[in-house]
Amino acid sequence: MRVDGHPERSLSAGFELSGDAERGRLVLTGPLGATAAQAAWSPGRAWLDAGQGRQAFVDLDALADAALGERVPMAALFDWLRARPWPGSPHTMRIDGMAGFDQLGWRIDLSRWAEGWIEARRAEPPVVTVRARLERP
Repeated sequence: MRVDGHPERSLSAGFELSGDAERGRLVLTGPLGATAAQAAWSPGRAWLDAGQGRQAFVDLDALADAALGERVPMAALFDWLRARPWPGSPHTMRIDGMAGFDQLGWRIDLSRWAEGWIEARRAEPPVVTVRARLERP
């Protein structure tokens, strides 16, 4: 994740994501493979442990806001990582001829999907770019 103009809020990590927006688990790993943070969520609760003990949150969005310092539409992200629009909000296909779509103020770039890459970019300042390389079984 990169936040333009705020390099201190940008991060690079490996991640293992399981579940969905309602119930799931996330493990972030640093460059040497050590666990940097863990999170889990279920209806009405979420928690994050980044090495200073567990912090509780009311839901996944609140956890993400606190952990990332930016609003990232987590419910939609699960669908975006599967190269499809989130059914909970309208979307438009890209008119520039590139693979992808626009949704919730984010442009989802699927031009490198076949290589396992996806990019979501929010143009509203500060510009936030989330890039993920997916490992498929």
